[in-house]
Amino acid sequence: MVTRVSDSSQFLGDIATLLLTEREVIPRARLIVGKIGELLPGAAVVIYVIDDQQNPEWTPKAFLGDVHFTHSRVAFEEGSLGEVAESREPFICDPEALTREDYGHLDVRRTVTSLAYVPLIVEEVLVGAIEVMAFDQPFAEESLAPVVELAENAAVAIASAQSYEEERNSNLRSISRLAQLYDIEKTLNSTLEMNELLPIVASKFGEILNVQAVNIWMVGGEGNLVLMSRDGSDPAVKHDAIQQAGEGVPGDVSENGEAVLISSADDPRIQARNGDLEEGAAFSLMVAPLMERESLVGVAEVINRLDGKEFDEDDLSLLVSICETAASALHNASLLQAERKVEILETLVTVSHEITATLNLERMLQTIVNAPQAVIPYERATIGLEQGGRLRLSAMTGRTQVNADSPEIAPLYSVLQWVALSEGEVHVRQHGDQIDDPREETRAKFHKYFEESGMRGFYAIPLTDDTGKVGILSLESSDPDFLTTAHLEIIKVLAGQATVALRNAQMYKEVPFISILEPVLEKKRKFMAMKKSRRTVWLASAAALTVFLIVVPLPMRVEGDAIVTPLHSAKIQPEVEGVVEKVLVREGEKVSRGQVLAEMEAWGYKSAVAAAQAKYQTALMQMNRALATNDGTEAGIQRVQADYWKAEVTRANEELDSTKLRSPINGLVATPHIENLAGRHLEFGDTFAEIVDSSNTVVDVAIEDRDATLLHPSEPAAIKLNGFPTRTFRGRVEIVSPKSVTQGDEHVFFARVSIPNPDGAIRAGMEGRGKVRVGWRPAGYVLLRSPLLWIYSKLWSWFGW
Repeated sequence: MVTRVSDSSQFLGDIATLLLTEREVIPRARLIVGKIGELLPGAAVVIYVIDDQQNPEWTPKAFLGDVHFTHSRVAFEEGSLGEVAESREPFICDPEALTREDYGHLDVRRTVTSLAYVPLIVEEVLVGAIEVMAFDQPFAEESLAPVVELAENAAVAIASAQSYEEERNSNLRSISRLAQLYDIEKTLNSTLEMNELLPIVASKFGEILNVQAVNIWMVGGEGNLVLMSRDGSDPAVKHDAIQQAGEGVPGDVSENGEAVLISSADDPRIQARNGDLEEGAAFSLMVAPLMERESLVGVAEVINRLDGKEFDEDDLSLLVSICETAASALHNASLLQAERKVEILETLVTVSHEITATLNLERMLQTIVNAPQAVIPYERATIGLEQGGRLRLSAMTGRTQVNADSPEIAPLYSVLQWVALSEGEVHVRQHGDQIDDPREETRAKFHKYFEESGMRGFYAIPLTDDTGKVGILSLESSDPDFLTTAHLEIIKVLAGQATVALRNAQMYKEVPFISILEPVLEKKRKFMAMKKSRRTVWLASAAALTVFLIVVPLPMRVEGDAIVTPLHSAKIQPEVEGVVEKVLVREGEKVSRGQVLAEMEAWGYKSAVAAAQAKYQTALMQMNRALATNDGTEAGIQRVQADYWKAEVTRANEELDSTKLRSPINGLVATPHIENLAGRHLEFGDTFAEIVDSSNTVVDVAIEDRDATLLHPSEPAAIKLNGFPTRTFRGRVEIVSPKSVTQGDEHVFFARVSIPNPDGAIRAGMEGRGKVRVGWRPAGYVLLRSPLLWIYSKLWSWFGW
């Protein structure tokens, strides 16, 4: 039933006053539907608002009554609301012709008897509509008159609220953009590392602009553009792509320095960019230069808004603004890179000067592996030199001597030998569990090496010149990306200089007498530069030293590695087959000759002894009985029987005694866990235990073949064993081996030294050092014999007289 309002003006004034208390669309829409509900009790009321006039849709903002929505938005020309959009006049649907399709956008659980619409129009602009439904009786036209009057004020209220919200949202967007600009400036200025900065720039651009992809192109060495970083997905362009000026939109922007906005997918530039691409293709594009003081640093390329809309001028303006900030940060990072390149070049010049200023090979090698560490972040550098067709580790960072057989270096030596077979550079990196090399063999080898060494990055470059390979230089680090492009370039230059310097040093070292003459000439120059009085002192000292070397005798000793040979030992083997019943000794126990070590099961032998003994006694008794009866013949027979069985008793006792295993010598039990042999079955030839005699030991002292002629038996010797660092064992040479033995790369003769060992301290297999005294010789002979023999051998090899 319709409620009549007597004073329409007063009612509208009250509504206007209430609407002024709210400033946003939804609160005002709720007030409006509430007032309409007072005018039309029992009716359902919905207010729709058009938020975007460019892309109009009906958006429900408030409702009253038994009605719900199936969709948050309704198509502009759909159903009865489409008639409102077309006619822009209030109307009541014909109750007779009313169908469910007329209000299909609503979820209504009751029967609708009448449906009416009142448009909200301000200055001929449709801003919304009022939808009213009756469930009891149809509307009369006069009942909608108050709603139509109310709609005029409602339209103005809705339009002003939209203006307010649009202005507020615009201000908020401006504030948000200012905050984003401040944030990006703060973020981009937080680092000067180019490798860290480029991903930050791309991700921040994507975050602020809310786009599908951002490509950051940087100016390369030849003036072209190189894709250095990306955020998002852009299948049209591959990472590390290179673009020349005029080849695409980024190339055009790099040439003219002007930002470009392409908002249509039909633009030929976008079509050329997409090619045959369908998924992920660009439909809108922005490109802006990264300029720093009129110098092009790079180009930022932005692909597709994520909301599906096309880019507009506001988006381009924002991109240009953040490009200014990014360009400054990238320029600063490039300055740092340039400064580092200068530092690297200065270090290279220093290293080059050091390795070319000397022909001392060892000094040169140490300079190459240690000096570049100031500018190249490696943890270990190694140089292997080719010698006689084999690779020899010659220098390593932080080490003055390199032993290729040591546990921490052996894996690297194995890798370098494998890498030396390659003719080119080898650069292997491991990220996580993945090794970035296409060859399965390389991945398997370096997976094992990285696991053993803890390294994650490896780079090796051959040192090669026109005459062949000099060696190989390798660098390693636990950081897989420790080498940048600049580092690789500088390493190649360093490798070239090192190759020339090492080749010259090797050739210089091969010149006859150069290693002797060079220090002699240097000493002569220093000597002649001394004062006369000081030279006199030096000459007198040299004369005294000469007299000492010729006249004063010193004990002559020859020495070599010593090892204790196996001691005198005896193996215990059973005389009869059987099972060990009892073990009476333990490992390491001292035993004497004839001592029982173990007993075997002897039931059969004991029975044989008892049987022979019984028959022997029987024969004696019968012999005595025959003698008592004066039966000489029977007594003679029984005597023969008694002698036979007596011999059998002796033999059976001997067999019984053979079941006891005895030690044939004095010594120590050397069999491990001998007590566990109880219950074991032994056959002829089986070894039960081993006894070693440690009262005297023999130590073999390996003497080089050049000193073997000085050795003679009975000469005194002193032995120092590793197990007894504070004790010296003394003995005499018993035998000098007549035949040499190869030990490592040398031929040696053994002086077999006998040493007393009453306390058993010396054990077989102990190692140490031995010295044999071979008499007295002049001091010069004792001290200078080795270098003089070496000089003589060199002269003889050169001249061969």
